[in-house]
Order: sequence, then C-alpha cells, then structure tokens
Amino acid sequence: MPSRLDRPIGIVGAGAIVNAAHLPAYRKAGFNVVAITDLDRQAAARTAAAFEIPRVCDSVDELLAMSDVEIVDVAVTPFAQADIALAAISSGKHLLCQKPFSESLEAAQRLVEAADAAGTKLAVNQQMRWDQVIRCTRLLLDRGWYGELTSGTFDIDILTDWASWPWMANRPGLEYFYHSVHYFDSIRFLFGEPHSVVASTARYPAQSATGETRTFTILDYSDTCKVAVLTNHNNWSPRPHAVMRCQGTDGQSEGTLGALYDYPYGRPDTFEFWSRTAAPDHAFSRLFTERWIPDAFVGPMADLQRSIEEGREPLTSGRDNLGTLRIILAAYRSSQEGRRLAVSGLKEATA
Repeated sequence: MPSRLDRPIGIVGAGAIVNAAHLPAYRKAGFNVVAITDLDRQAAARTAAAFEIPRVCDSVDELLAMSDVEIVDVAVTPFAQADIALAAISSGKHLLCQKPFSESLEAAQRLVEAADAAGTKLAVNQQMRWDQVIRCTRLLLDRGWYGELTSGTFDIDILTDWASWPWMANRPGLEYFYHSVHYFDSIRFLFGEPHSVVASTARYPAQSATGETRTFTILDYSDTCKVAVLTNHNNWSPRPHAVMRCQGTDGQSEGTLGALYDYPYGRPDTFEFWSRTAAPDHAFSRLFTERWIPDAFVGPMADLQRSIEEGREPLTSGRDNLGTLRIILAAYRSSQEGRRLAVSGLKEATA
C-alpha cells in the first residue's frame, strides 16, 4: 500500500463495474475519491450518494479542471477512453485506464508517448495480477518452488450473457479483448513474454454477439514450456469451471477463479500446490477469503500511488501493457491466417 492514502481521485464513469468493484475496493482500502462524472448525471449522483463522494461534476472537463484531483480513474468503454485519457494527461493528471487499454496498438502507443512527454504516470487496470490465485502462484515462483516452468493452463468453461454489455456484444473482437485479456496479462506476469502464438477462435451457433465466444490459444515459450488458454462462454450446464494450472519440474498448482462461478456473485478462490521438495509435507491447499471482485481492484490503484511516491513506472503501466495487447492482436491474426505468429515486432493487427 502507498504510505499516504489521501491522494485525491476523480472517477470518470459510474457504470456497473465502478459500483461493484472500483469503489467498494477503494472504500475498503481507504482511498480518497473526491469527484465523479458520467454522461448520465443521475447515475453519477446515485453513485456519489452511495459511496459518499463529495462532488458530482457535470462533465469530464469540469473534473479535470479540479486542482485537487491528482489521479483520474477512467472507467469507460475502450473506444471512448483514448480522448478522455489524452485530456487527463494534458491536464497533468496521473491516470488509471481500463482494459483493454485499446483495440489498436498504435493508439495505445500514442497514449504512452503522451504520458511520457507530460511526465504523468499511466497505469492499466489489469487487476487480475492481484487476484489471490495469481499472487500465490507468483509468490511460489519467486521462491523457486516450481523449479523450471513447463506449462500453464487457463481452462475456462462458463456461461456469459454478453447482452449485459450491449456496447461490447457488437464488437468484432470480443473474447480476447474483453475476457482473455486478463489471462494473457497474468501469463506475462508469471511466465514472461512468449515468443509466438497459435490461435483459433469460434462463434457459437445462433449466438447474438458479433465476435468470438470460444478461443483456443497456445503461447510458446520454449521447447519445454507452453501455456494454453482455452475458453468457452456457452456452457449452459450446471457445472461451469474456471481453473488455472501451473506446472514445473519441482512443483504443480491448481487454482479456481471463484469470480467466474455464478458471475458476478462468485465465490472465494481456491488454491492447491504439490511439491517434490519444497512445500511442508509436499502439499498444501488454501480457501481464500478475498475475492477477485472487488478486492483485487485495490492493487492497480495502490501500485499507481506507490509509483508516484517512488518515482517509478507502475507495474501495470501503459508501456508494459503493450505486451499484453501484442499477444491479443497476434492471436487474432494467427486465427485469421491459420498459422503460428511471432509476437515480438508486431506492428498492428485487427480483430
């Protein structure tokens, strides 16, 4: 956590995720939210009343003109995000953008360059890095308990009602940009940068959403290390599952991502680890009390504030997030062209 919690935060957007995740997390952490705005002023007013936010602004410009707003949390659709982010940067505000950072690599790079030129911090809300399963995996990796990594898997078989996000359901690129973006970013956090991607995407018969709702992706690290992401958002059975596995020469783990069971209500994450040498009694299990939603949302905002204090880049900086975006775009192109595609050096692609 940052050494001080009183840095004033302004929020752009008063939608469902702000009310269900951002603000409950910030209130729990003790962060100082001083203003909010939304195109629907009544929605902003309701949110302000619910979370005791002292000021409702009539516009983004009004919020950005507030001298006592130091950090802006932009919680809008990605195709509306860039203009607001550029305005915030021009106003000298530090910034937390949402994922996907952008649907365009070039547009994302322009935001990074603008923040660099202005001397402002730019972070992306890749909050899954602070989910308990991911944090526990990273902790054990840092301790060397896995040995040499050999494989990872995100196995996601759930039912997603895309109609809950009408603006999202009509995007040509759907699952990768708006769901697996979490997994790709977490994989980079745990495994580093992949060399190449091979992917295939699919729709479901008679689905209402425009884009892909099933994806099959392999990230290639070496001859001995691969990571697979398998997603299906059409499982109407009573047995969904959302499992993350990590395997190495000395240790293996399996965790459940509780938020995806009966989303958005979810359940606590679980984590099991088996070791040949390191763990007490060679195995342990955990049922976590904190949840991805809302608890993990503390992480990116806390780290952004620490990065301001420490004069460093945020862990999930815009620059770092270009690596996540390159994987997404490489996966789309791999699926379109039916071939393995190198991630490094990717300039641009479309869904």
